[in-house]
Amino acid sequence: MSQDSVRLHLTNIAGQGAVQLLKSLLPALEQNKGVRVVEAYLPDRGDLSSYQSADRSIKTESYRRYLPNALSRLVECLYLGQRFSGELPLLVMGDLPIRCTTRQTVFVQNSHLLRPARFSWRVAGLKSALLRWVFRSNLQYAQTFIVQTTLMRDALIASYPSLLSRVHVVPQPVPAWLLNSGLRRTGRIEAAGERLQLIYPAAGYPHKNHRLLATIRDGHMTQWPIASLDLTLDEKSNPAPNLPWLHCRGVLSAQQMLNAYSRVDALLFLSTDESYGFPLVEAMFAGLPIICPDLPYARVLCGDGAIYFRPDDADSLENAVNELHGKLSAGYWPDWSEQLNAIPRDWESVAKTMLDIAAQPPAGETNELDARDD
Repeated sequence: MSQDSVRLHLTNIAGQGAVQLLKSLLPALEQNKGVRVVEAYLPDRGDLSSYQSADRSIKTESYRRYLPNALSRLVECLYLGQRFSGELPLLVMGDLPIRCTTRQTVFVQNSHLLRPARFSWRVAGLKSALLRWVFRSNLQYAQTFIVQTTLMRDALIASYPSLLSRVHVVPQPVPAWLLNSGLRRTGRIEAAGERLQLIYPAAGYPHKNHRLLATIRDGHMTQWPIASLDLTLDEKSNPAPNLPWLHCRGVLSAQQMLNAYSRVDALLFLSTDESYGFPLVEAMFAGLPIICPDLPYARVLCGDGAIYFRPDDADSLENAVNELHGKLSAGYWPDWSEQLNAIPRDWESVAKTMLDIAAQPPAGETNELDARDD
């Protein structure tokens, strides 16, 4: 088997967050001089469906889906995966191992693959259970796994004990559009005592917790020290139309996000479940204050630098907003230098690490399933 060439599996990369990550990572993967990318399997929808490599020697192939996406993905992973068999290693970017015969590494970003504290019979809970079943069923076809934090690594191993010693942690920096922008905030744009300008960049998935905004009591909404809170949702998805300071801006381009980070006073993050939390890293890199849930994923990234609230309590969120407003009015601005020390400073080093993992399996590695996986 060649140890200096790798194929990329991107057929299910269509979500906003994953696409943005790959837009930064793909060029770095292609430019790596040690392990070469020779072929990429692309999705048939979304921004990456029309991706054109700057390296014309890299072969690209679109994976056509004729069934609804969820069903098509199930069939691809369980029954049609042999088309990806081959001598060259396969780096899968879509969370789920593929049932094929090759040296396979899977990049896992989906925290819903972790064993839940309690089972949910709701549609989202059943969908997550199906994903976990596919993941567990196909573990034997992948040799190594890559995650973004030690928290995710430990949780993945706790959910699937056979992965012990097979999970690698590779953090990622901020997107290239922010990394190369030179943006570094050191204070407010508005006067110290003015109401806050906030942004929450997130898609409309249930775990993003936009519904918390709908629980803000009508009598309190005008008392919050907020001039505006921008959401990256369409107006039809507005979770709380009664809030006068809430604005749905739709999906923002890279330049629009840069403009927003250049003017807002802080990032507000509401999500209850993340494998990494890219907006938190973006806000720290840009130098912005952060209000976020008091949950392990946020603590791992932000440490003591963020202002935390209980993710199911609007009153707790209000207290956090008031705390930030008071601190900024008194001249406070965060210093994220310690937290950023753990974040890579470029995508080239990330690409090299991932490709080295994909191309060179550790000695003595096995793909036998552990009997405790359930």
